[in-house]
Amino acid sequence: MGLSLSGFDNKVAVVTGAGRMRSIGRPIAVTLAQAGCDIVLTGSGRSPERYPEDEKQAGWRDIESVADEIRDLGRRVLAVVSDVADPDAVEALSRQVVAELGRVDFVINNAGSTRGLDRQPVASLPVSEWQRVIDTNLNGSFYMCQAFARRMIEGGRGGAIVNISTLGARLLAAGTAAYAASKLAINGLTTILAGELGQYGIRVNGVGPGLIDTSRLDDVGRGEAWQQIVKTFIPLGRAGTGADIANMVAFLCSDQGAWISGQSIFVDGGHSNVPLLMPGR
Repeated sequence: MGLSLSGFDNKVAVVTGAGRMRSIGRPIAVTLAQAGCDIVLTGSGRSPERYPEDEKQAGWRDIESVADEIRDLGRRVLAVVSDVADPDAVEALSRQVVAELGRVDFVINNAGSTRGLDRQPVASLPVSEWQRVIDTNLNGSFYMCQAFARRMIEGGRGGAIVNISTLGARLLAAGTAAYAASKLAINGLTTILAGELGQYGIRVNGVGPGLIDTSRLDDVGRGEAWQQIVKTFIPLGRAGTGADIANMVAFLCSDQGAWISGQSIFVDGGHSNVPLLMPGR
């Protein structure tokens, strides 16, 4: 007798940061749609000039391309360009979702800041970079949780919020102050919200991806250096995929995950069990 996940039929899931072709957000949205959810996709409205080469060659259209995939699965979809770092935009989004789709059951806070000049020591970290990362990662997650918790409480049906964190919040590596601090704070927010929202039947959990093969890490390359990172740090011997994260998110939203709340779960191929520092580093 096999185990299949249930509890998704005709429910509405909101997935932020869902417009990239090689990503975490896209497979989360598609997996939840395959399970039976109608989907709300948000993206930042990035310019096509900023697309990776494979997206340009594919004629990719950001959240509109993902929306087409959702429609092909026979589900309703709402694709909205929305900035999670703007509390007014988030509030408007939450009301639009309920007005157009009638309800909200699952919220996946996946939108994250791009890798940039924030990856440097605190002593040289530009304040503007600190603020950029905190505004998107931490403030954006807070605004989304606040606005959509209100809609979920009003709906009276319970539900689930999943905040996408990072293994970096456990490793706390030098040179990642803004990013890791923002995600570590999200883990705390997740636990606090679980305590506040449980009385309404709303579960709140976090998922911390390890090394995931997405376009976000294209600056690292995929050659010998990449393979060495995988060999050194990941006991299961491969980088993760967006589907690995999507599967965990789906479980946490499902009826089978109904007694899990307040947890930050690392999905990392065993990476978190490997000491960070290597000889000579």
